[in-house]
Amino acid sequence: MKLNIYKKSIYMTLMLTFVAIVSCDEDLLDQASPNAVTPETFWQNEEDATKGIIGAYSPFTDIWYYSRIEIFLSDYRDDIVNGFATSDRTDPGRFEGNSGGNMVQWVWRAIWKSISRTNEVIANVPNIEDINATARDNITGEAYFLRALNYFNLLNNWLNVPLITQPIAEIENPNALFQAPPAEVWAQVIADLKQAQTLLPDTWDDNNQGRATAGAANALLGKVYLYTEEYNLAKTEFQKLMNSPLYGLVDNYADNFSSFTENNQESVFEIQFTLDDNRGWGGDRPGIGRTNSFTPDIAPQGFTGQDGMRINQWVLDLFLDERTINDEIDPRAFNTLFWRTDETTTYQGEELAATIYEGKTYQEVYDATENRVFGKKYLGLDEGVTTANFQNSPNNLRLMRYADVLLMFAEADLMANGGSATQAAVDAVNEVRARVDMPPFDLNMNMQDIRDERVKELALERVRYFDLLRWGMVKEKIVDTPGIKSESGGVGAYRPGREYLDLPINEFNANPNLEHNPGY
Repeated sequence: MKLNIYKKSIYMTLMLTFVAIVSCDEDLLDQASPNAVTPETFWQNEEDATKGIIGAYSPFTDIWYYSRIEIFLSDYRDDIVNGFATSDRTDPGRFEGNSGGNMVQWVWRAIWKSISRTNEVIANVPNIEDINATARDNITGEAYFLRALNYFNLLNNWLNVPLITQPIAEIENPNALFQAPPAEVWAQVIADLKQAQTLLPDTWDDNNQGRATAGAANALLGKVYLYTEEYNLAKTEFQKLMNSPLYGLVDNYADNFSSFTENNQESVFEIQFTLDDNRGWGGDRPGIGRTNSFTPDIAPQGFTGQDGMRINQWVLDLFLDERTINDEIDPRAFNTLFWRTDETTTYQGEELAATIYEGKTYQEVYDATENRVFGKKYLGLDEGVTTANFQNSPNNLRLMRYADVLLMFAEADLMANGGSATQAAVDAVNEVRARVDMPPFDLNMNMQDIRDERVKELALERVRYFDLLRWGMVKEKIVDTPGIKSESGGVGAYRPGREYLDLPINEFNANPNLEHNPGY
């Protein structure tokens, strides 16, 4: 059973608001409702602690975050996706991530909502007496992990952000905070993940699938070390998963993107979506649907009511540059892309072809003049749906997979050895390639091979833009490469520094101490 965040959260308790009695009698104005929830009346037992941590997860499945809007700050900004139309959706991808943009404001707001709730958990749960010690540790560890993940996202999207690690009510003047040096925020992320490692369980029972584990903390810490170029430290963290019997590659690559094979051994951390009868645009309260709503932004034209996007041609060319050991197309291409071809690949006992909803071929969908490449991954084609309807998919978002751990380990190992491949790095990449019948690399493997493999394995999985960012390749691959953002007005807005987004305008209006990011 998935973690039913939307059902268990009681959001008013997390806001810890006071209720005043409105009356003409001035004496009554100072009276507090006996039913009001305060820090003193909440945080009393294990049930309160559980409500608190589930509330901290809740923004992840909100439409303002991973349910939909976050994709415009990740996949839609990279060199794989060419988003259609000039709009607030495509603004960040063409370096118009200005402070007034909706994408900038909405994701920022959801992130800080989650951080605020983790700060409450970390400050209060360790002091609860009426709670099982293991539950107290696990819940506190979850809060450290979630806070670290949110700050990781803030750093990679905005870079220069405030650092808040205590309940907002304990800050004397929250509208006078300054942005912290990025190195200080990275250090806090690392410290939080080290705490999480000591407190989180290795696994949860079936009723709590989706909650953070020690393995998730190990993987994210390794990723942080990779991003901060602490390569040997990164290797150590990745090896913890590689040496664990809990993690491994699933046999069929497609099982990573199906709602019928969620939370499998390859999954390190997933965003849990649920298909129900509830609907709503946003909302952070019980009764609002927690469905996957980003599939309409990936689906090919003709199958979505959103503007959508196409895949840049170089991605397909990369897939077609080499063949499997059986001289066929890489099966990952058929799970990731929809394009005009009559070729097929035999994989895991199936014949893979370029098909989309209801098994339609490219030729059946489009006339002879159409030859663009479209997205396919995560569309839930095995769920029986016929189009990418908004809020109509329960398919989880795999935020961290074991395949990514193997590829990050290989990169860290190669970089720690001055760019020369070791057998350990080659073996890690070959494990990923063997799963899809691709020929093995030898010790001549280089960094470009790893970069290419990351595209083939992880395209449309929210990592490519941030790979380019940490490699210092955003300008080269997006700004200086013609046509990458041709469907949404190009990249004429680029200025040095605009690899990151500006802070939301509301923050500047409230706090005169905040500064715009470079380039804005």
